[in-house]
Amino acid sequence: MLITGEEFGRVFETFERTAFRLETLAVYDVEEERKEFEDFLAGKPLPPEWSDNPWVRSMTDLGKSVARVHVLRSPLTDYLRFELAAYPGNIAAGEKIGIIDLAQRDVRGLPDHDFWIFDDSAVYRMHYADSGAFIGAEQLPQSRVAEYRGYRDTALAHAIPFEEYQPV
Repeated sequence: MLITGEEFGRVFETFERTAFRLETLAVYDVEEERKEFEDFLAGKPLPPEWSDNPWVRSMTDLGKSVARVHVLRSPLTDYLRFELAAYPGNIAAGEKIGIIDLAQRDVRGLPDHDFWIFDDSAVYRMHYADSGAFIGAEQLPQSRVAEYRGYRDTALAHAIPFEEYQPV
């Protein structure tokens, strides 16, 4: 069963210690970011509030750890250039971000889909339409948690810190 919107958003309010995300898409269609994306493509700067992401800050100010690894491939899509331009604001708010560019390094053993793992005990596989629009999150059974911890550990071991990443 897929959960969406506010129901999935509550997961971010209830986890206690750690949240990790693996991202794998080249394009995400996020309705709430559409105007900022269009402005970015027009050469306008990101909004000032994006310099310290309030959503990330709402978790890290409580002492929670938020991290992600984005698996991508250069050359970057317009959307990836936009997303990476926003990452410094996430980092300022306390998120740890790593990049695996498959054009620069061969990393095997990772899934081809996005997921979140919370407190090392709950895994949500993310589902998206071909356009990159979020469809919903599927909580995986406990029997799969160790598998996804392994994916997380592999991603973290092979990622380079965002601050060191240079697209080809």
